[in-house]
Amino acid sequence: MLKRYPHLYIDGRWVEPSKPGLRELIDPTTEEPHAFVTSGGGAKDVDLAVAAAKRAFGTFSRTSIRERIELIDAIIAAYESRKTEFAELIAREVGVPVSFKAQVTGPAGHMKVARDLLKTYAFERQLADTIVRREPIGVCALISPWNWPLQTAAIKAIYGVAAGCTMVLKPSDASPLSGIALAEVMHDSGIPPGVFNLVIGRGSVVGEALSRHPDVDMVSFTGSTAAGVKVGEAAAQTVKRVCLELGGKSANIVLRDANLEKAARWNIQRGFSNTGQSCHAPSRMLVHESQVEETLRHLKDEVSRICLGDPRDPATTMGPLVHAQQLASVQRHIQIGIEEGGRLVVGGLGRPEGFNRGFFCKPTVLADVTPDMTLAKEEIFGPVLVVMPYETDEEALKIANDTIYGLGGYVFSEDRKRGYDFACGLRAGRISYNGANTNSHTPMGGYKQSGIGRSMGVFGFEEYLEVKSIYGFEEEAHGLPSFV
Repeated sequence: MLKRYPHLYIDGRWVEPSKPGLRELIDPTTEEPHAFVTSGGGAKDVDLAVAAAKRAFGTFSRTSIRERIELIDAIIAAYESRKTEFAELIAREVGVPVSFKAQVTGPAGHMKVARDLLKTYAFERQLADTIVRREPIGVCALISPWNWPLQTAAIKAIYGVAAGCTMVLKPSDASPLSGIALAEVMHDSGIPPGVFNLVIGRGSVVGEALSRHPDVDMVSFTGSTAAGVKVGEAAAQTVKRVCLELGGKSANIVLRDANLEKAARWNIQRGFSNTGQSCHAPSRMLVHESQVEETLRHLKDEVSRICLGDPRDPATTMGPLVHAQQLASVQRHIQIGIEEGGRLVVGGLGRPEGFNRGFFCKPTVLADVTPDMTLAKEEIFGPVLVVMPYETDEEALKIANDTIYGLGGYVFSEDRKRGYDFACGLRAGRISYNGANTNSHTPMGGYKQSGIGRSMGVFGFEEYLEVKSIYGFEEEAHGLPSFV
């Protein structure tokens, strides 16, 4: 019998939604139902959750740094005790392979960074005769996506806790069980009632109500650019802060002196991880026109090493797409790419051989793609890579920046100065040189229509803080006034 999840989490308790009802959740590997979750979350539940968060803010915002550090330690312990369970959960819910360990280990790492930041962060600073304070912004609406269902929600929540804010989480419709799992972690940690609340429901209802709510002080949203625009419009009605991490169409520029094999193999490994469902995925590969064919050979060989299969199998390196709609969207983009003149190098339309069910997609590479083609412009969000030729470095930079997005960028070159100079010219928020890993201490966010604000590290922490100037308090000999 399938497990049922009929409740929301509000004010420290699991409660019935205002409109009871259940909907099926479909396993993307088997296309069979795997659980039932509440379908009843609505505007009334948002009102209750926001009211609980507002009440809790009066006390929680005044907790000491030590108290919040101890709470985060308790949250980390509660989370880490269930990591194996969580890996199996997201494999079943959204098709993430259990071998992709960063999806599950990452949240605890981010929690530790937030905790350690609290130990050194200066909430009060002296400027002339003024004390400049940073204070928690208030009630925060956290709207998280399905592609990193635990990590994104955990990052938002833990920085809210660290700042002394209270919050309401709305997980994606496609990954509500991950939101429930995080609520269980928070509950087990002993978090005070009302500090963390969970409302499950449609974005057009729950997300809209949270974004417009007059008692919500900040909205942190991760998702598509189209949805982010709606969040921003709704939030503007009450002039609240928004932090948006949106779509991407990131370019990997392989300069002529680069190691072509390294660049190609890395592009497949990074771009097709999480079945290509990553906003930072290097989905455009720019290669000098004289080196395209050699690069394609390496790309095709690396694709052949991908192990498609059940995400619960530790040997699997690529699982299915999240749901039928996403599979249809990716298939449509592949068809458009072929019709517009893209050369199919590997992959293509239809399910992979041997897969008769599940939302599986062939890992696909298309060459001869030009900047005017649809696949060079639109975010595909699947295991599809387009290879684009360029003639000069100046042309490569122009092509890379010729997009409404500006989330990530990648540069391969054997010359560090050349690589750095090129990276500086890219209009994007995060640039990796020669496949360097990102880290949880540094800000994540984008330029242009890839978003507003930053998450993670000190920059992400400050999204949850307001700035206040208090005049008339001169600096004493040792620094801040003694009573501060």
